[in-house]
Amino acid sequence: MANDLMRFSVAMPENLLVEFDQLVARRGLAKNRSEVVRDLVREALVEDECARPGTEVMGTLTIVFDHHASVLRDKLDAIQHQYYESIVSTTHIHMNEEWCLEVIIMKGETGEIQGLADLILGTKGVKTGKLVLTTTGKYF
Repeated sequence: MANDLMRFSVAMPENLLVEFDQLVARRGLAKNRSEVVRDLVREALVEDECARPGTEVMGTLTIVFDHHASVLRDKLDAIQHQYYESIVSTTHIHMNEEWCLEVIIMKGETGEIQGLADLILGTKGVKTGKLVLTTTGKYF
């Protein structure tokens, strides 16, 4: 039975298979169709798990902001100190004379991490940002 679950075939239109093979090729020499399918399934399972309320997740929030923005650094520091239990680490990079990039690594329950990310992203002076969530290890 376990072997039956490991082996399956999928009918796929030829044009979709051609595009899939191009994806496999872009992923590198060590990848084959089976490995890419496993990667895609794992990615879908991780995404589904991270979307469930109450799930413990790890997240990276990447933000870009103008370091000349009035009191922004103080606001960001205050938020990060308020939520210190959820923030694992931060990395701050000076992109040029005006712009900074910061990566904030977080760990906690899905809703809490999403709420914290929304709070930071909504802070006046933060120009852009993105939260990426992942599992704490179940699918690795």
